[in-house]
Amino acid sequence: MLFLIPGPQRARMLRQRARPIRRAAFGVAAGAAVVLATAACSPVGSVESADVPAWKATALPSAEGIVLEDSGKILNRDPIVKTAPGIGAGTYLLTMSCDGGGKAFFEASLDGARLNEAGAACNGSRETARVKVPAAGTLQISTSSVDAPLIYAYQLTPAE
Repeated sequence: MLFLIPGPQRARMLRQRARPIRRAAFGVAAGAAVVLATAACSPVGSVESADVPAWKATALPSAEGIVLEDSGKILNRDPIVKTAPGIGAGTYLLTMSCDGGGKAFFEASLDGARLNEAGAACNGSRETARVKVPAAGTLQISTSSVDAPLIYAYQLTPAE
């Protein structure tokens, strides 16, 4: 019988009837957005119980001529340092990955002098950075994160 009611009054009645439906739909959409956002930011599984070698096998490509590599768990904010003595001058490719949420940082230094710093988003993606080593010496790569806990892996190979 709405068709018998004049236009402006009919529109007002329809808006009043639709208001609770719109509110319910908005509430459902907002709740779904919160659930999806929470799931997207949560690391899959527990970092503490992660099988790092199995994860590394899928996270990094196999490569020849690896000069330095490491993988492990960062459970606090303390940096993890790996050293390779006798690195020759040249350009190297640092391939890195991490998982668990946040970001990991990889700093390369030669005999204590900083060469390069790179970061990787800890969502399982792979990142690369070029490291130019000006002279032969002892290379160190320091891995750290303010977003611990997470798992990480990297490898340094000569650039082609």
